[in-house]
Amino acid sequence: MEHEQIRYERRGAAALITLDRPDRLNAFTPRMAAEVVDAFDRADADDEVRAVVVTGEGRAFCAGADLQRGGDTFDLTAVSGSGGDVPADLGGQVVLRIFESLKPTIAAINGPAVGVGLTMTLPMDVRLAVTGAKLAVPFVRRGIATDGCASWFLPRVVGVSTALEWVSTGRTFTAEDGHDAGLVRTVYPDAGSVLAAAFELAEEIAEHAAPVSVTVSRRLLWAAMTSGGPEDAHRRESLAIYRRGRSADAREGVTSFLEKRSPSFPEPVSTSDEVADPPT
Repeated sequence: MEHEQIRYERRGAAALITLDRPDRLNAFTPRMAAEVVDAFDRADADDEVRAVVVTGEGRAFCAGADLQRGGDTFDLTAVSGSGGDVPADLGGQVVLRIFESLKPTIAAINGPAVGVGLTMTLPMDVRLAVTGAKLAVPFVRRGIATDGCASWFLPRVVGVSTALEWVSTGRTFTAEDGHDAGLVRTVYPDAGSVLAAAFELAEEIAEHAAPVSVTVSRRLLWAAMTSGGPEDAHRRESLAIYRRGRSADAREGVTSFLEKRSPSFPEPVSTSDEVADPPT
């Protein structure tokens, strides 16, 4: 896919996805949704990519849905199936693709992140933000409902009470408020610092962590949030440890530690049987 509303580039061990409609504060469109999905497909297929960083061009991360259609913006009657099938929420499709990413994903929130602009960051592993950035899930103020699987992700990130307050009021809050609630890991003084910190984190992952181990472990954590209790987590982890323990990565991880040198993990994500057949 040729990208028109985002940019995709490699920077060291990271893939950088930049939402690129600065004249519209990077407002979300169906075209942008398709391009973001395509970008994550590219990142997953590239074994040189160890992490993904997502940011926005200009002074915003993403101002939410593009409202150029006015009052009919959210009327999807025309795109429903011939049998009246309910069309899939585009924000949710993007969120689910990010959730399924084989690479850890870092949100570098350089400015306002509103509506789908915020919900798309919820499945990302880490959220960093510029000081004073305005954040909101204002769906009730637009007369619609939460999108982007926020009803599942938001309570798990910030707790159900905070999620209910933010969703029910639709109020705008700041990156500092998000930090206090656990939504944002760190607040930085300017957008350049946010992006630099995101790349520093990506490089830390690339330098020290086995790619397959990162993918497997990321899935284990999310699986534990969705199904069963500690016994189920123990069962999944036991299988993952058994598989990983026989791997060349495990041998290299221990050997490099004993030899006091940086590891060089040999196993790529793209051809890993452990990634293709995750513990369930």
